[in-house]
Amino acid sequence: MNLEKINKGLNGVTVDYSAISKVMPETNSLTYRGYAVEELCEHCSFEEVAYLLIYGELPKLEELEEFQTKEREKRKLSVEQLQRIHYLPEAAHPMDTLRTCVSFLGCEDPRLWDNSEETSIDKFLNLLAKIPTIIAGCYRHAANQDIIIPKQNISMAENFFYMCFGEIPAKEVVKALEVSLILYAEHSFNASTFTARVIASTTSDMYSAVTGAIGALKGPLHGGANEQVMHMLMEIGSASKAERWLDNAFAEKKKVMGFGHRVYKNGDSRVPTMKKYANLMADYIGDHQWRDISEVLEQKMIKDKGIYPNLDFPAGPAYYLMGFDIDVFTPIFVMSRITGWCAHIMEQYADNKLIRPLSAYSGVEQRKVVV
Repeated sequence: MNLEKINKGLNGVTVDYSAISKVMPETNSLTYRGYAVEELCEHCSFEEVAYLLIYGELPKLEELEEFQTKEREKRKLSVEQLQRIHYLPEAAHPMDTLRTCVSFLGCEDPRLWDNSEETSIDKFLNLLAKIPTIIAGCYRHAANQDIIIPKQNISMAENFFYMCFGEIPAKEVVKALEVSLILYAEHSFNASTFTARVIASTTSDMYSAVTGAIGALKGPLHGGANEQVMHMLMEIGSASKAERWLDNAFAEKKKVMGFGHRVYKNGDSRVPTMKKYANLMADYIGDHQWRDISEVLEQKMIKDKGIYPNLDFPAGPAYYLMGFDIDVFTPIFVMSRITGWCAHIMEQYADNKLIRPLSAYSGVEQRKVVV
């Protein structure tokens, strides 16, 4: 047994090809289908980026309109799905309620074993359209408020605000949410995407793969980090306490949420764009408390540890300033990442081989049962 050959957590292991996105740590760059993500944030809508990830090219006007029409027609939930939301415990975490409802979407789709490209795209549109409605429905159910039926004549970001709060905020707020959705949409073979591809490699259905991906994303070491960032900022309370809090965290070897990344070593390329819009949110709302704490933490972490923030660090307070409860942050991540997940699931179907790695045994040697 040679443990030196093992890469724990598959660190540094390349397992397959993908044409969907590329993380380039040497230049701190991320591209979707060849386009730099920061350029997509400034010039494209989330729907355009969703189209790009699935089809491989940015849509022409008529293609975008057809894509939007199909998505908007699928936004409403069935009566049975709405009943499931009402039966769910109000105290359940939104990631658990979302995971359960997505699994039920699979129960409603009779094309379960049809993994053809055409059907997979339609399933993707069904997930893209209904996941925001599910999140908003569970959000209002937990708050003992009536569920709001989605509109079919506004963007996904606008519609999500409307379904959660009953109104659409200023364009600055909508833009900040849309930018976050674009930045979170795809990120190569991360834990949840790899989970989805493992499930898809068994030729299981798209809904099962997405349900598994949601379970993986829930963890604080993955998507759940944006929630933990906000809890951390609230625990610190003010910028004047940030340095001392961080020194204590260092002394206690406590993990500082929102910092570090397995791939990026010189800073997450998505952070400057998200930080820009998080700061714009702070200016628009008139609340700079979280921005000020974040600045102290970022500067000290870089100076003392050489560790840079990741996307979750500015995204958490941005969502909080938008008015969302903390436990809804990771479901919003799902609302975005469904695009990357489904693109990878379809890519796996197109050139499939069962993902089945080996392990090195470290237990006791073979022995006999003593009678």
